[in-house]
Amino acid sequence: MKPRLAGLRLTGPLSLYGGGFALAALVIDQASKLAVLHGVDFGDAGIVRILPFLDFVRAWNTGISYGLFSQGADGWWLLGGLKLAAAVLFWFWLARVDRRIEAAALGLLIGGALGNAIDRLAYGAVFDFVSLHAFGFYWYVFNLSDVAIVAGVGLLLYDSFLGGAAKLPS
Repeated sequence: MKPRLAGLRLTGPLSLYGGGFALAALVIDQASKLAVLHGVDFGDAGIVRILPFLDFVRAWNTGISYGLFSQGADGWWLLGGLKLAAAVLFWFWLARVDRRIEAAALGLLIGGALGNAIDRLAYGAVFDFVSLHAFGFYWYVFNLSDVAIVAGVGLLLYDSFLGGAAKLPS
């Protein structure tokens, strides 16, 4: 018998599969942040050139996407709580899926949300460090949780167009 909470299914046929993606995204994100935070000497410039199009910078995002709503000093706990709530809702969704691509996408969303929530709750801000640029154009500074979230959304969009073709074989 599967565990239930007030009629909500907590696990499903692909919970372990999606959970693996969540765990991988979370571990890779947190390990990369710790490695950069404690292992990279940013020096006086605050920037480390990795490749001609890639720099590591130290950026603390106290707001949400693109630094929006960063002026509130007490809202960091609310933003962290919202990320945790999103991860829980994605888990309930994951318990109901029957397609691997959807499970992988939700796992990436869960891992990404948890990675940024951990930063928010531990530091009061999300640590971003990847700076991509080319031909004078600089993309927003981001972290690997953001990559997992974007990949998860991309997979969900792909799955919505693919439809039932990616259904788990019976």
